[in-house]
Amino acid sequence: MYNQIDSNKRRTWALIVIFIAIVLGLGWFFGYYFDYGYGAVAMAAVFSFFMTAFSYFGGDKVALWSAGAKPIEKADNPYLYNMVENLCITAGMPAPKVYVIPEEAINAFATGRDPRHASVAVTAGAINRLENEELEGVIAHELSHVKNYDIRLMTIVVVLVGMISILADLFFRGSLLGVGGKSNNDNKGNGVLMIVGIILIILSPIVAQLIQLAISRRREYLADASGALLTRYPEGLARALEKISADPAVLANASSATAHLYIANPFKGSGRILARAFSTHPPVEDRIKRLREMA
Repeated sequence: MYNQIDSNKRRTWALIVIFIAIVLGLGWFFGYYFDYGYGAVAMAAVFSFFMTAFSYFGGDKVALWSAGAKPIEKADNPYLYNMVENLCITAGMPAPKVYVIPEEAINAFATGRDPRHASVAVTAGAINRLENEELEGVIAHELSHVKNYDIRLMTIVVVLVGMISILADLFFRGSLLGVGGKSNNDNKGNGVLMIVGIILIILSPIVAQLIQLAISRRREYLADASGALLTRYPEGLARALEKISADPAVLANASSATAHLYIANPFKGSGRILARAFSTHPPVEDRIKRLREMA
């Protein structure tokens, strides 16, 4: 189990390093092509930062509102509230705010920028249809997202994706306007470099999206392993994922903007190869297999 956690952490940070290398490479090529130096890269970084600042500080409220989540106190649902509090004591972290999503689909998500500003939302279907150990596994998974600062990491990733998208957009706009002091250089080496750079600019937004999804999937594996370590019972989460996978109910208020927050893909019918490649979650079957190997 510890090896699984360490492996997921290493792979996630390796993807982050690759991501940053792509941003720096694109920034260098952009400055070279347009003779702008590094000012354009700095502008893209600042713009991306401000784009994600609201999401970082206020995105949790938007996510909870869009999911139709309702805040509860201990008296409203002592069973759920006590379970969250007990797991937080075990994990050595402050208890988050607890919400219930009034839908019969089985799912849950956590949001918030750090353990002191976190919320956990669980659907009514999960509370009513999961056994005690299964629900405990689901909540432990979500608390692991909070404890591992996954929201903070994904904010960094969103900034990097934003920078790549902005640089690609500026390149296309500049090319259409005929801007670019290096574009007519007759040097053969520069010409080859230019072609390679243009190909990278075109493909980079797609690559960035795939890396973002890969990091998101890595964080799901990490939260599975951390949650199983917290409960000391991987089978509970494995059985919960089986029930979620078999559940025909669809979350009415889920959207593509919040899908990555949920413990499992809230949309059904994602078995196709292309859909899996662009899914924010790893295949449920693979997650269940890994959890049972941990046991």
